[in-house]
Order: sequence, then C-alpha cells, then structure tokens
Amino acid sequence: MAATDGGGPIRVVLADDEPMLRRGLKVMLESSGTIEVVSEAGDGHGLLSEVRAHRPHVALIDVQMPGKDGLTALREVVRLPEPPASAVLTTFDLDDYVADALRFGAQGFLLKDAEPEVLVRAVQDLAAGGAVLDPRITARLLPRLRATSDNARELDLVKALSARERQVLQLLADGRSNADIGSRLGLTEATVKSYVSTVLSKLGAQNRVQAALIAQRVAGVGGER
Repeated sequence: MAATDGGGPIRVVLADDEPMLRRGLKVMLESSGTIEVVSEAGDGHGLLSEVRAHRPHVALIDVQMPGKDGLTALREVVRLPEPPASAVLTTFDLDDYVADALRFGAQGFLLKDAEPEVLVRAVQDLAAGGAVLDPRITARLLPRLRATSDNARELDLVKALSARERQVLQLLADGRSNADIGSRLGLTEATVKSYVSTVLSKLGAQNRVQAALIAQRVAGVGGER
C-alpha cells in the first residue's frame, strides 16, 4: 500500500461511471481538509491509468462499470508496485461482488450511501493502513462466509496465536490502523507491522480485511477475540 508521508493531503482516485456520484463524493471527501481527489475515472481502464499517473494513497472503486469492470481493475491495481489501499464502493444488494472483491484483495468495503463523516474516516483509516468494513455489509456477508469456511480450522488458527497476536488481531478486526494499534498496545508502528504480517501468515489471510473477517467469524461461533 502507498503510505501517506504526513506532509500533505491524502491523495484519492475515484472510479465510478456516474459523474454526479463522483462529484458528490469528491465534495464530501475534500470538505474534510485532509483529502484531495487527485483524479477520477469512469471505468476500469481509466482507473488503472489514473492510479499509475497519480500514485494515490487510496483508490475508491465502483464494482459495476462499463468496459473493464471494477473487480477486474481491482485485481490489476493490487498487483502494481506500491499499490494504493483499495476500497470497493457498492450498493446494499451486491453481496456477490463484495465476496469476489475480498478474494481479489480489497482492503475496504463501503456503501455508496454512507454518511460523509463515515466516508472521510474510512479514507483516513485506509491511508493509515487500516481495514474498512461497513457494518451493514459485514452483517450480510458473514453468514455466507461462515457457510463456506472451515470454522473449526479457523478457530484453531486463532487459538494458536500468542496473546499479543490475538490482541493485534482484535484491534485489526476493529479496523484500527497500525499507528492506532501501536498506541493502544504500547508498541512501535514497525513492531505492529511485524505482528500484523505474522498474524496474516498464521491465519493464511491475504490482507487485513480477510484477517478481520476470520476474527469476526470465529467470534460468531464462540471463539475469543
């Protein structure tokens, strides 16, 4: 993920085929004073071009776009050198797309009708290395993911973590950034990054969102968080 350098606004690329929606999102995000929408795209081809040109910290990607759709573009964006943190923009009834985006490496899921302060906070968290899970999406997605996952195995994997690793996982599942986790646990950010990497490896998770969902699934079947 392209990390912020602390010396300027969070750079964002918006990808959605509806110009009015992009305009509204841009106004909401830039009203925070901490975020700059450096470019916009109306399809997946444009998204890839703008990400390469502007090297944003965060990419917000609509899953349904003409030509190269958002999911196809997402798979290519996450493979770029120093890719941005990528969050999927979706509507409430597109669970299938959300599940696919998770497999393809999305680090966040946001509903298009989220309140402005929720969107701003999500972008800030993504830029800081956190994971973003809209509770409304998670509530719908977890039952499906539980049905297709090996809950007993995941519970064993979580129980095999050290006490500190479980603390990191719990905060990660709450969407906390590395800096926030470090502050809460009295650890340096570099140490937290090491713990997160270890937790992902031990859980077999590709990214923070997958680890967060594992933690939530385990909690839902009686495991400890």
